[in-house]
Amino acid sequence: MGTLLHFKQLYVNAFDNCKPNYLVVFLKGYTIFCGILLLMALYAFIYRAITGFDF
Repeated sequence: MGTLLHFKQLYVNAFDNCKPNYLVVFLKGYTIFCGILLLMALYAFIYRAITGFDF
């Protein structure tokens, strides 16, 4: 749990002094988008591994 809190702190501190507010909003949205893509890739891999599909 401490590692997740550390990463959260790093994420919050990365945007503290970023002046163009639209850039901060874009980067946070992009972060969420990339996280969703990673979760989809992980789901697809696990689904293929469990159902025995050929790679």
